[in-house]
Amino acid sequence: MSMSENKTTSETSDHHETDVELENMNDLPEPQEKKNRWKPLLIWIIPLIALLIALSLAVKALLSNGPTIEVSFRTAEGLVAGKTTVRYKQVDIGVVRQIDLAEDRSHIIARIDLRKDASNFAAQDSRFWVVRPRIGTSGVSGIDTLLSGSYIEVDGGKSPEKKLEFTGLEIPPVITSDVPGKEFFLKADDLGSLDIGSPIYYRRINVGQITAYKLSDDGKSVELQTFIRAPYDKFVTTDTRFWQASGIDVTLNASGFNLSL
Repeated sequence: MSMSENKTTSETSDHHETDVELENMNDLPEPQEKKNRWKPLLIWIIPLIALLIALSLAVKALLSNGPTIEVSFRTAEGLVAGKTTVRYKQVDIGVVRQIDLAEDRSHIIARIDLRKDASNFAAQDSRFWVVRPRIGTSGVSGIDTLLSGSYIEVDGGKSPEKKLEFTGLEIPPVITSDVPGKEFFLKADDLGSLDIGSPIYYRRINVGQITAYKLSDDGKSVELQTFIRAPYDKFVTTDTRFWQASGIDVTLNASGFNLSL
């Protein structure tokens, strides 16, 4: 065999092997793109987590909320829905959720959400008033609200009866229900220089205040409501006689109090 023939045979054999290799390569499976199985799950997991968080917050708010009460005032001065708080001894126990004008437009109605642990403040004899800067005979009050804003103060009642609608006080009460003492009623020909908050002295010690007054039913005198704080209230007897620095003479007998100006 000549060298040329051997060369031709060798080249033919090489081409055949190359063709076989190419055919074998064509028989190999095509590489498949790797699928991310977690991607579809993540699309649903994130909204699901957000929904669970929202539900937990809603349940928490529902469990922590107490009754919703309505308190009417002449105006909404200083009140802001969603911001104005209700306080007792400077502790927040609720918030004003909504403020509406009454149907007859004579007053406003503040809808208040009380905390669950403050449900007992919905007692029938509870009193509500707006704390704002005021100047009166008893001095200046509510100055701190110039910076912090007005809020609603509550004097928690002691009645076991509950209610959801209240008429707010336009003037803060002189005495709250947690102050020990007794109420006494006086009668005078006219009011003179007295006013709500005017002090009552015993041996030059401030023992009480005028808490309210009104004209008698027959219009011939003025009836005054007073409060004497404990322990001074024990000194008020049927023989008690008072002289005010303003010249007021208060006497107490079996028929009641008599106030002479």
